[in-house]
Amino acid sequence: MRIALTEFVTLDGVSQGPGSPTEDPTGGFTRGGWLVPHMDGSFVRRTSQWLDLADGLLLGRRTYQAFARDWPRITDPADPFTVRMNSLPKYVVTNTLTEGDWHPTTVLRGDPVQTVGELRTRPGRELQIHGSARLGSTLLSAGLVDTLRLVIAPTVTGAGRRLFDHPGAAVGFRLVHSEVTATGLLLLEYEAVGTAPVADYEGLAAFV
Repeated sequence: MRIALTEFVTLDGVSQGPGSPTEDPTGGFTRGGWLVPHMDGSFVRRTSQWLDLADGLLLGRRTYQAFARDWPRITDPADPFTVRMNSLPKYVVTNTLTEGDWHPTTVLRGDPVQTVGELRTRPGRELQIHGSARLGSTLLSAGLVDTLRLVIAPTVTGAGRRLFDHPGAAVGFRLVHSEVTATGLLLLEYEAVGTAPVADYEGLAAFV
């Protein structure tokens, strides 16, 4: 299976608390809810299409517990995400939980790079990470992320936990799709291409 990472971020790279002011107050963060004013039909259609590609969800403990609390409560049959989110196999990467109550759930203990790397060799389409930015950053650093999907909100929060911060090599991506919604959300889809290339300004004249 391919590992696909989907994240909602601000223009300054913050991924914390997109859904409400009280979603994730970790570290005293009080500026959550920044994505919701910009959500529209185009956003829902595209993110629903992304979710339809999943054969499983891969989550860190904190995101898993939040999702397990909230998603089973959504019963609206018209919601385009509910059935998929609740029925897909879930894999939670944690050394503190022994079992999960959001079925079907498999707990992955031990080194996340090793356990996820083993999952990645199984047949299937996508194993999708939603939220779980720390897990996503770890797997990105280890070269295990195949697809990166970003929803960028036209907002600068100026504070909050940023998406990527890892000690590994810089990672390069190739843009495969881009879309702008009427509310200003930028929807980007990338494929990983390995270590990011670097260069300097010598030879710039060749482009002018």
